[in-house]
Amino acid sequence: MEQYEPDRLSPAHVAAVRRGLRTGRAFLTRRSLLRSGAGGLLAAGGLGTLSACGIPPAGKAQGGVPAEDHSAKEKKLAFSNWTEYMDVDDSGRRHPTLEAFTRRTGIRIEYTEDINDNNEFFGKIKPQLAAGQDTGRDLIVLTDWLAARLIRLGWVQKLDPANLPHAFANLSPQFREPDWDPGRAYSYPWQGISTVIAYNKKALDGVEVTSVSDLLDNARLKGRVGLLTEMRDTVGMTLLDMGKDPGRFTDDDYDAAVARLQRAVDKGQIRRFTGNDYTSDLSKGDFAACLAWAGDVVQLKADNPDIDFLVPDSGYITSSDNLLVPNKARHKTNAERLIDYYYEPRAAAELAAYINYVCPVDGVRQELAKIDPDAADNPLILPDKAMQAKSRAFRSLSPAEETAYETKFAKLTGA
Repeated sequence: MEQYEPDRLSPAHVAAVRRGLRTGRAFLTRRSLLRSGAGGLLAAGGLGTLSACGIPPAGKAQGGVPAEDHSAKEKKLAFSNWTEYMDVDDSGRRHPTLEAFTRRTGIRIEYTEDINDNNEFFGKIKPQLAAGQDTGRDLIVLTDWLAARLIRLGWVQKLDPANLPHAFANLSPQFREPDWDPGRAYSYPWQGISTVIAYNKKALDGVEVTSVSDLLDNARLKGRVGLLTEMRDTVGMTLLDMGKDPGRFTDDDYDAAVARLQRAVDKGQIRRFTGNDYTSDLSKGDFAACLAWAGDVVQLKADNPDIDFLVPDSGYITSSDNLLVPNKARHKTNAERLIDYYYEPRAAAELAAYINYVCPVDGVRQELAKIDPDAADNPLILPDKAMQAKSRAFRSLSPAEETAYETKFAKLTGA
């Protein structure tokens, strides 16, 4: 088990923070905050001051200590999630799927939208987790890189397969085997996040785009291409274009991908690196084409008929937000029942119809078609088997790799 060490804010991680903060509306949006993926990025006053707050030093972390489960006697659970990441009714105050779960099971859910950023939330729960204490939460949602860290530290509980029959049976194959949680022993995806190529047909004016190579090399697109400030997405898509597997690349592969991107930057091919604010550039036509997140593209296409997307033959990067049960949670079985509920096709369809992210549940198409036929036919929400086969995940990074790779990416982007 990895021992807990207070992280330091490296220059590379500071640069990554600056990238996120200067991208206009990006820093106000859930997805952009979510996607600041450097594992060492921590809010000011974060881990550097932990020893003064009673956090045990390395070697004394008390991970892997489950609490007595009070689920049978206490019909409740506390669920922490990101903002705007749950279905709501027309009043904007009630969550239909959560209420349906309570009616069925009698389990009352204290639902809190108190996750605005992975690192900020980690700062909230790390003192209790490191001290072997209850965080007051039974279920949390974290992006894959931070989920991986908590699993390594032994700070989340192993899930009981007996309580997860729908989840086990219906989990989409593309999410089954992350390298940081093989077999999904500790986590299940809440939603997936795919990186694709989006384009503005009017701005392209007949230029054909089919690959990342077209973005980086087609002279007719010079100065009208956007790439993402999220290192895993931009470098991952470039690695795929170069025939490399983002799940198995070497240092030399990474350097080659960065060098290729640097050549595109040097010749003026790239207009800029952006967070979520690429949506404005793309809609206005300042970007003819760019790397984009699928959840955005669904909305952009609905608002602007000139916007469309493509999945390169070389593949695309997929990550996920994940449900986990922290150590010492009092209602583990209740939390597992809620996880399993959202892997029932009906509940999964209701959620997918509202939030428009990649649904990780197989067998949901028929139910979603009853609610929203367009969503059921949208491969950005329900990837078909051909699209799933092109999905690739960026591999887990060691702390040393994280620092080295972010340093190189910061130099590339000018952060």
